[in-house]
Amino acid sequence: MTTATLCLKIGESLSAATPDRLDPALDWPEDLALAQKAAAGDARAFERLYRMHVDRIYGLCHRLCNGDVARAEQAVQDAFVRAWEKLGSFRGESRFGTWLHRLTVNLVLGEHRLLRRWIHFEDALTADGETAAAEHARRPDEGLRMDLERALARLPKGARAVLVLHDVEGYRHEEIAELTGIAVGTSKAQLHRARRLLKEWLQ
Repeated sequence: MTTATLCLKIGESLSAATPDRLDPALDWPEDLALAQKAAAGDARAFERLYRMHVDRIYGLCHRLCNGDVARAEQAVQDAFVRAWEKLGSFRGESRFGTWLHRLTVNLVLGEHRLLRRWIHFEDALTADGETAAAEHARRPDEGLRMDLERALARLPKGARAVLVLHDVEGYRHEEIAELTGIAVGTSKAQLHRARRLLKEWLQ
């Protein structure tokens, strides 16, 4: 299967019927067998893997892409294309879903560089360390109750990414540091920042 064909299939799937909703955690043996077949060039096996995991990967991309549907769909396509290209490096030492998840995070965060730029930029915005999002909170609409998705979208990019990875996806700070290239202390500080802002906005 060529990359162009794979892109077309994924694009069609994202706009078609809802994919199979299976729990990847229950299918490790099947995952491994399918991944081995796909690595050998079996397109049907890869399509099955796609349908098993696309919902969770889309949810991750949607949160990391600030709720932008078009960007999230493109990120999903890019992630599965990258997975197809790198299947030979999957050794079965972890679940395929875990491997795919980490690959997607690295892809969306720009291979470790983008998050670090976000955080450094935001930390330098004001002399007292106040974030841009905290400034926005003083706009006239601050009295309106925000739902969680809107609140997440309003967070600074670096803080939002750490919050999603830690509180939603279950990564430890050491893992976030490894994935993104930031320090463990920076990850903890960004999580504290994100939680504080969400608490203020959702009260």
